[in-house]
Amino acid sequence: MFVHNDETTPMDFVVHVLTTIFELPALNATHVMFSAHLNGSAYVCTLPRPEATRRVNRARFAARLRGFPLEFTVEEE
Repeated sequence: MFVHNDETTPMDFVVHVLTTIFELPALNATHVMFSAHLNGSAYVCTLPRPEATRRVNRARFAARLRGFPLEFTVEEE
């Protein structure tokens, strides 16, 4: 799955989502966030499709509650 950059969502919130929902270590989450910021999108992790979809939906919900357009996509290998 991938995270996509936007010009609205604060970087610290992206790192928070990556650490709490996707369970990335803080250093890895920061690296993923900066990679998405610089390149437009970044690889987050690989999970079975049902689990990836569940986490993406949780991340989108958390972002929308805060009014952020943060987006993730699940892609085929």
